[in-house]
Amino acid sequence: MLTPVVLKTDASSDALAQHLDLSLVNDWSDDPNQVHVFYHDQRLVIGLPPVNREHPVAVDFELALRKRHPGKELLLKAIGGSRHRASVVDATAGLGRDSFLLASHGCTVTLCERMPVVAALLADGLRRAEKSSDCAEIASRMQLHHGSGAEYLASLSEQDCPDVVYLDPMFPVSGKSALVKKEMRLFHSLVGLDQDSDALLEIALQRARHRVVVKRPPKAPYLAERKPQLSVTGKAVRFDIYPLKAFPKGY
Repeated sequence: MLTPVVLKTDASSDALAQHLDLSLVNDWSDDPNQVHVFYHDQRLVIGLPPVNREHPVAVDFELALRKRHPGKELLLKAIGGSRHRASVVDATAGLGRDSFLLASHGCTVTLCERMPVVAALLADGLRRAEKSSDCAEIASRMQLHHGSGAEYLASLSEQDCPDVVYLDPMFPVSGKSALVKKEMRLFHSLVGLDQDSDALLEIALQRARHRVVVKRPPKAPYLAERKPQLSVTGKAVRFDIYPLKAFPKGY
């Protein structure tokens, strides 16, 4: 997996390269698989050289809001349906779409992301969302933690533990999923696999107050070979649910 580089596109590029501790380049790499981090249309994005003919990827919560289908998401059922006031730690935030969905339905969400480039994309997406008349109220319920989800959970006092811990560990791309969306292929190449996801489940079960929810491909094995009490399954995804303590009535 190639180390990303920062492509110089404006005056902020130098500071970005220094912040991420990445090399700064003035032009696209000759390697078609090289991931570039750069500013484009006032957004921080990641992308491959133009020879790939692929659009760069950004965290865009306004777009996520436009594409939202209220009441139909399996994730909402998995975390408890109408638990609109639940506090959630998304310990593997990625591009933040699931966190945004939960926040858009009233949850307060802490997004943990340990990959510096992805954390920078999230920070940029949240910054723009906070200035958006459509997204500002939702973004106010989202807080970004730059670092490991496991370390964040371990650092919490008993009083600060969340109602729900949500895990979406990176899963190997199988032969059948070779046609996975271009942006997810790019994301896989940038992040790699979560080698410590089994251990993350263990600490999540220790720190969540009410339940842990794990997102998996429909036919994937259970995380850490730990069978959940129940699962919610759709065509493309399965949510394994580990209840710990019932939510209070009316919560």
